[in-house]
Amino acid sequence: MRGHITKRSVDALKSAASEYFLWDEKLAGFGVRVQTTGVRSYVVKYRAGGGRAAPTRRMTLGALGKLTPDEARKLAKATLGAVAHGADPAAEKGAERRGATLKELAELFLAEHVEAKRKASTAAHYRDVLERLVLPELGSRKAEKITVADIAKLHAKQHAHPYQANRVLAVVGSLYSFSGKRRIIPFGLNPTRGIEKYREQGRERYLSTKELTRLGEAIREGETIGLAYVVDETSSKAKHAPKKKNRRTVIGPHAAAAMRLLIFTGARLREILHLKWQHVDFERGMLLLSDSKTGKKAIVLNGPALAVLTSLPRIGAYVIAGQAAGTDEEGPRADLKRPWQAVAKRAHFEGVRIHDLRHTHASVGAGAGLGLPIIGKLLGHMQASTTQRYAHLDADPLRRASEHIGGRLSVALGEPSCVLVIISEGRV
Repeated sequence: MRGHITKRSVDALKSAASEYFLWDEKLAGFGVRVQTTGVRSYVVKYRAGGGRAAPTRRMTLGALGKLTPDEARKLAKATLGAVAHGADPAAEKGAERRGATLKELAELFLAEHVEAKRKASTAAHYRDVLERLVLPELGSRKAEKITVADIAKLHAKQHAHPYQANRVLAVVGSLYSFSGKRRIIPFGLNPTRGIEKYREQGRERYLSTKELTRLGEAIREGETIGLAYVVDETSSKAKHAPKKKNRRTVIGPHAAAAMRLLIFTGARLREILHLKWQHVDFERGMLLLSDSKTGKKAIVLNGPALAVLTSLPRIGAYVIAGQAAGTDEEGPRADLKRPWQAVAKRAHFEGVRIHDLRHTHASVGAGAGLGLPIIGKLLGHMQASTTQRYAHLDADPLRRASEHIGGRLSVALGEPSCVLVIISEGRV
């Protein structure tokens, strides 16, 4: 595309299925790059050394919002002027970046790759790992000088937290891969390569039938009379606390509905908290999400889930009423930490996370012999390997095979025939 680069023309640029450029018709080599993610930046293109045989360079001048069109044009003119006098600004910038510290490289990685191309929750996770675990140890070191031994030492330091230690490897590895592709550091340089990850214990927790009964009772109690809480009578603030009979926390219909929807649908927490009424298709019995962790997604609504939605009062655009519900500044509910803690305590749970409601939904389906492919589709898994964590619960085909073999052997041994009866809690 060609046109005159002005504030109006660049503001009108929208993302497309593939990356494209708007080149200025007045200043050759000056343009705007529009990525598929919608990120726009001013660029300058030139031939290093002059002549048609010279290699073409393209250098980013700055992002829209940080530079005005006039500022970017002046910077482009200065860059092209330097090229006319034999300079190679892109190569000089690359050489300068190759001397960057890991902290400088991390900021570039977060701004131009993670925050531009990943979901906000993923970007927050990457930033947390880097700023809390990696940069305090290695941030001031030159990125090119960091060795496998340095990263292995950092990884070993987190041995008590294997999941966290392995995330350090993943994030640092991604940072170096990005930097290599940009030729900021030598391509292929990656100090995480070859470091063996710690074995991660499965964190799935499945609620038993008795635990589900207690959960249901706790939710009903919480949304009606409220859940009782205890006050430390020795505290100086105890005298201001309500009387014992009034020490109850009501969790509210929307928090209660969120918990029920999580276990009835197997949806992720953010999929429910960010759910809008416009995404609910009552006629087809579906939640049609335009965006989720795995992209566009449809969630099947069973009878109990539909009943929850039908009975829930509508306050604003979000199903689970959140911040400033029903106003122009309305936003989704941030979390369910406090109501879940109260419910989990009343249900006498140990080590049960709210995400385990999703695992429980899947475990019931797997235990009923519905098959892992079906479970994976219900949960919205992109990879079949993700659903394999429930493989040990899919015991129905194995049980039938074992019963057949045991029956044949019993007859051959002359043993009395017997029938296995499975009752609640897995007892025979």
